[in-house]
Amino acid sequence: VLAPSQFLITVPLRGLTGYRECQVRHWRYYTVNGAKLLSSVRDPEELHQWLEVEQFSKSLQQWHEKDVNIEGDLVPAKVLIVFRELVEKSIISCNLSSKVTVLESFSSVVRVAVETSESQVEVELVPAVEIPTCWPEKARWPRCLRRWPSQEKVQCIKSLGFDLLARSNYHWQLCFSRAEHILMEGLDEDGGCRMKCFRVMRQMKEDVWCSGNKPVITAYHLQTVLFWTCEKYPRTKDWRCFPEAFLRLVQKLHKCVSQHFLKHYFLKNTNLLKYANTSDLDLVASKLAVFLENPVFCLD
Repeated sequence: VLAPSQFLITVPLRGLTGYRECQVRHWRYYTVNGAKLLSSVRDPEELHQWLEVEQFSKSLQQWHEKDVNIEGDLVPAKVLIVFRELVEKSIISCNLSSKVTVLESFSSVVRVAVETSESQVEVELVPAVEIPTCWPEKARWPRCLRRWPSQEKVQCIKSLGFDLLARSNYHWQLCFSRAEHILMEGLDEDGGCRMKCFRVMRQMKEDVWCSGNKPVITAYHLQTVLFWTCEKYPRTKDWRCFPEAFLRLVQKLHKCVSQHFLKHYFLKNTNLLKYANTSDLDLVASKLAVFLENPVFCLD
């Protein structure tokens, strides 16, 4: 849930098992349609990586077909084209045409509008390759000498692996939804108020600081702020007093929004606000500053 009417749903893709990371990377020289290019297509973000059929010990024949594959590469743009067609067919076959509409998109995503009993919501459907057997080398986590989370939880998280999402033309995006779920689970086993702080911060964001159907700051950004703050303040006593703990979170959020920089919790050198509208961020920063000048804790 990114916002009250904005959702992201990952859809697992089957038929790829036995994943192993490639030892040697070769740059690609083609368009997403397969035409040759004079120069290579390079990886623009640490958040992304290539995905080849050879990275799996077992793969169904469909993954070798030209509709998703170019020279051994599994191309996200091609996967999304097939996925979009399947979604459109499913809407018709399930008699949902009056309630679900596939939206036009200028980027590599599949978006649908869904009519509910209360209002219309927008859902981004993302094909995902689940990698439950290993931890990616790019995720150099946890950092040294950190007391949160515990070593037992770290081992549990790493054992669950990660996902690769088809959200761009060439590169598969690293996703750590299972790891994030485990971090949120049992967050206040020591009797702290971390989850209360998070819930209140979400409510304040939606009601005061950053409302609307497509907010520049989403619940995912707030969750990331929470993780960084938990790591910086790992002691139980740091989360006993709600007003103090909540102010720390808001101060961290204000700093990130003001600087237009929120570091991904698992991936170094990745800014989650890199492509956000700077004017929108500045507006949120000003509202946060007003709150910090006179904080009011009116939510139970």
